[in-house]
Amino acid sequence: MKYAMSLLVGLMAVTSAFASKAPSARKVYITNRVNPHPPAIDGRLDDAAWSKVEWQGDFTQRQPDDGAEPSQQTSFKVLFDDNNLYVGIRAHDSEPEKIVRRVTRRDHFDGDMVEINIDSYHDRRTAFSFTLNAAGVRGDEAISNDGDNWDSNWDPIWFGEAAVDSMGWTAEMQIPLSQLRFSNSEEPVWGLQIMRHIFRKQERSNWQYIPQNSGGWVSLFGELRGMDGIKPTRRIELMPYGVSDVRRLPKEEGNPFATGRENNVSGGLDAKFGVTSDLTLDVTVNPDFGQVEADPSEVNLTAFETFFSEKRPFFIEGQDILNYSLMGGDGTFSNDRMFYSRRIGRSPQHEFDLDDDEYSQVPDNTSIMTAMKLTGKTRNGWSIGLLDAVTEKETGQIDLNGTRREEVVEPLTNYLIGRAQKDYNQGNTSVGGMVTGLHRDLSQPHLNALNSAAYSGGLDLRHQWDNKTYSLNVKTAFSHIRGDREAITEAQESSRRYFQRPDAAHLTLDTTRTSMSGHGGMVSLDRGGSSKWRASVGTMWRSPGLELNDLGFMRQADRIMQWSWLGYRVNNPVGIFRNLRVNFNQWAGWNFDGESVFQGGNVNGGGQFKNYWHFWGGVGREAAGLSTSELRGGPALQTAGQWNQWYSMSTDGRKAYQLGFNGNNNWSDEGGSRRNNINFWLRLRPKNAVQLRINPFYTFRKNDLQYVETLEPETGGDRYLFGQLNQKTLGITFRFDVSITPNLTIQYYGQPFISAGQYSHFKSITDSRAASYEDRFYRFQDGDIQTAETEDGLEYTFSQDSRGAIGETLETPNFSFREFRSNLVLRWEYRPGSTLFFVWTQERNGDDTDGRFSFSRGMDNLFGESPTNVFLVKASRWFSL
Repeated sequence: MKYAMSLLVGLMAVTSAFASKAPSARKVYITNRVNPHPPAIDGRLDDAAWSKVEWQGDFTQRQPDDGAEPSQQTSFKVLFDDNNLYVGIRAHDSEPEKIVRRVTRRDHFDGDMVEINIDSYHDRRTAFSFTLNAAGVRGDEAISNDGDNWDSNWDPIWFGEAAVDSMGWTAEMQIPLSQLRFSNSEEPVWGLQIMRHIFRKQERSNWQYIPQNSGGWVSLFGELRGMDGIKPTRRIELMPYGVSDVRRLPKEEGNPFATGRENNVSGGLDAKFGVTSDLTLDVTVNPDFGQVEADPSEVNLTAFETFFSEKRPFFIEGQDILNYSLMGGDGTFSNDRMFYSRRIGRSPQHEFDLDDDEYSQVPDNTSIMTAMKLTGKTRNGWSIGLLDAVTEKETGQIDLNGTRREEVVEPLTNYLIGRAQKDYNQGNTSVGGMVTGLHRDLSQPHLNALNSAAYSGGLDLRHQWDNKTYSLNVKTAFSHIRGDREAITEAQESSRRYFQRPDAAHLTLDTTRTSMSGHGGMVSLDRGGSSKWRASVGTMWRSPGLELNDLGFMRQADRIMQWSWLGYRVNNPVGIFRNLRVNFNQWAGWNFDGESVFQGGNVNGGGQFKNYWHFWGGVGREAAGLSTSELRGGPALQTAGQWNQWYSMSTDGRKAYQLGFNGNNNWSDEGGSRRNNINFWLRLRPKNAVQLRINPFYTFRKNDLQYVETLEPETGGDRYLFGQLNQKTLGITFRFDVSITPNLTIQYYGQPFISAGQYSHFKSITDSRAASYEDRFYRFQDGDIQTAETEDGLEYTFSQDSRGAIGETLETPNFSFREFRSNLVLRWEYRPGSTLFFVWTQERNGDDTDGRFSFSRGMDNLFGESPTNVFLVKASRWFSL
């Protein structure tokens, strides 16, 4: 670790000699007030109001030839009045017939387009982006962290139109000042950037030249002046909604809950309040997310929870301020964070223990009664984020021969998240912190396996110097959970820590505890700036008692990790390349007892050819390690080293069709284990308003040591049963988009998914840390296992192993899983901010213990399953008061 850090720090110093172009001098645009007749937004720029200001241009190319003259000139004007900012852009083009006008849904950013970025806080860290393409499609993003984060989920109310003429094309925008956040100043100064993208050349040029290798984005903007006398407004926006859905579900004979039909009608309210000129309060009451696309299908055979990205509008808009990531360098811990919004509204956690004649009905998700989110940035440089949500007490029903009873499956819960961050030194330094708190009403004894309260928090520091070339990033975290002894015992025994491991001398399982605390964090030193060379070294840790999963996400505790990265990038065309990247990575990890648990590294790189084809590839090596989770609470298991390799290629994305493929392979040093994955995709755009994408994918996995079950015979101790798994997975993702107008779109998503796995060559772990692979387990012989056919499939009885008699019976672990998920959405924004949705969702799924893979049989079985169909209509109406 010391050697790697010393090497990378040295490389940071050496590479400072390889500087690239510097940003140009800061430009200034002087705007003017327009009264009483502002321009009409029709995209033609022929209103007299535009004569009040001069054109400004002199753009510089940023991609592909960084610093060169653009192939086509661009100029713009900016006006304002008491309520709006007006932007007019003239995109000159000597070949106007080649302008690409693609009609898409909002925020899909396709075709020729222009963009304005406005740093209305003038904090040189955050900005608001407004994009308009040549077909009049709008896009908008909230920019933070000096350009490192672009949030396209921000959807302000604004207006834009475009028109094509003999000189090229023009764009006209009207941006209400109520949609921006700025302080009250007599002579305001805002950051300003104007950009243009020429699709057929994949060329991007800027008004304020900022080289690709610069250490910032917003901090290097030009300035917008002349808006004397503008006043921030305290906006009030209300958006009530109503939703009605009809569900057609499979009927189940004898099940009184599975009648095949459900009807629901509900309503709610979303609102925005301008608390001050800097802070906005978002409120949602009884939100509905029926239009949100379903998660992809998967078969998870690990001990860990799968991380799924957030898709619900209320939680993704402005999410950057509430993001407190604790990621590590190799990607293993890349999703660890203090706040994981999908905890709010999660599936109920209590499961019924039913008798043979009982049936149950449980809600799919916990209902959110209300949620409030306060976000913004004050004139003093404080970024503020505060979220509070309350979810309902959810009950399930149990029926026994017509007699029903209710039981709570998820308690009434309150979630609170607070984040604050203060900028200093013109945004080069920031200090902040985050706290979270969760409280559950556990008045029902059967819910004692849940934590009654969970708290977490942390402090963070970011400091940049030498013109943002170097940065130091520090984040800390702590956690504290409380609950019944049952809950804290379950936390200790969870896959995140396994305190019960018999070989973990530094861990102690205490079944009398009613609380648990832990800490974690990360420190990194990074080199960016204008050099072609970039580097990072860092470390992260998670103490054994750290627990973030009540409100956050954490894969595994009891870890210390070190990483280093060195990257080289060529942004300007050279040889056959338009651009090129090469990366070198190294990492290593230990547990808190000092044992090495993993180490590895890789080399990867890629870029774009001059024919606009993209490529990427890499090769990596994982050394032999130690898994503390494979035996699900048993002793640590020595794992084999492995080689990893991955690749991708795609054709010219400017054309009406585009092909691509990617894949990855890994091979184990021992046991013949391997994994091979390949993905293909085809994108067709027969017309500017129509797009079809087809993505088939296939995975083959052979794991010679796949965990099956822990057997508990009366003598000889627990037996950790493993087998050789041969698994095949095939799926196809379909996406079809039709944009009738920019405000009226139809989108379809569908994915059939089939996965089958067969187990053989069963083994019992005997010496999990043995140096030799064959010495780690006992291979069951033919006489050690008896098989029998039952109604539910094969049944295995394990009679003995090297430690003596077992006498345990196990149902076959073979599996065949199949699932189809689809989502058809018609979205009509019938007036600004007001939307009508028509949604059809279908799901089919089934499983059995056959384990043999067959595409044709799997598809026949899949579409032979009875479907669940949901037909939904949702209407919302936006009011601005």
